[in-house]
Amino acid sequence: MSDTPQTPIGAGVATPGVSHRHLADGPEPDDGAWMTVFWSEGLPVGHVFTGGDGVVRRVPPAPRPRVARPPAQDRALPTASVVICTRDRPDELRRCLSSLPSQTLQPLEVIVVDNASTSDVTRLNALAANAVYVREDRPGLDYARNTGAAKARGEIVVYTDDDVLLHPAWLENIVAAFDAPRIGAVTGLVLPAVLETPAQHHFETFWSFARGYERKEFTPEAFRARRETFPAWEIGAGASMAFRREVFDKVGGFDERLDVGRAGCSGDSEYWYRLLANDYACRYEPTAVAFHYHRASDEGLASQLFHYMRGHAAALLVQFERTRRIANLRRALLGLPLWYGRRLLKRAYPRDRFLGREIRGFVSGLGYYLTGPWRG
Repeated sequence: MSDTPQTPIGAGVATPGVSHRHLADGPEPDDGAWMTVFWSEGLPVGHVFTGGDGVVRRVPPAPRPRVARPPAQDRALPTASVVICTRDRPDELRRCLSSLPSQTLQPLEVIVVDNASTSDVTRLNALAANAVYVREDRPGLDYARNTGAAKARGEIVVYTDDDVLLHPAWLENIVAAFDAPRIGAVTGLVLPAVLETPAQHHFETFWSFARGYERKEFTPEAFRARRETFPAWEIGAGASMAFRREVFDKVGGFDERLDVGRAGCSGDSEYWYRLLANDYACRYEPTAVAFHYHRASDEGLASQLFHYMRGHAAALLVQFERTRRIANLRRALLGLPLWYGRRLLKRAYPRDRFLGREIRGFVSGLGYYLTGPWRG
């Protein structure tokens, strides 16, 4: 690729603010407004990013042995159902659906779960893309996720968000990562599709979905050995995640008290946490690449961070409820309050530009869980 702004996967969507280069193209530009992603053999392998705090972050390429792989159609891969949950975002949905026909592994089916949209455009967009359309009238992302899992026929249930574009090898690589029976979940690398605004820059600096370019394993043994709260949020992002179909039968579905439309977030990380507690391993697979459109406005980002911390606080209490691991309670009632107290004293701008919204979200999440009808 050239070093000029362009679409990450050639789907005709401009990406100012993110530069994509082959490793051979030379040194990265010294420009704080740019994130440079380096590519090799058709996949991103590293990046350089100057964050909203002015710190240059270099995520170097991971050593990857060259492995000759047969085409997807010649490999014995499990069947996969792709589930996209959406509500009143028809343009984003159409853009996401446009990146599925070019996948090197074609899904058994694409399921669009319409989570109580107020118009018929979502249904029309889904049908125009030859997707299976399912209506879920209970507002809440985890209601929609569970509806999608119940409808899915594939051996692997793969989720992505409507505000995402997918690399052509995304589905093949996320499905191929289920190469051992105990792997219950796989997540992928999520990079920003654009970095045009200060809000998008702030999010990528302090809340990035990217987890690096090396495969990571999260095992039940590591989960049991950790005395502090296991950081399940480091496993990946709900914008790119997949599960063996069997796990829904064995450990249940997503907790419908969490995530967008309910607590606000963390339905995905609570589910990874629950899989680890039930002896499944989780894997982060960086060759399964997706590109996410971050919130463009400060108002949208402030609301997002409020709900992130609201959902995280509630999820910690849900995790304690399910596993009785005291570390979750300690983080919710002691660790995070102390952390926020220190940040209030320091006010380390620019990280704390939305600190008040974060704290209000955290307090709201505790109240949401502690006063909910399930506590009766």
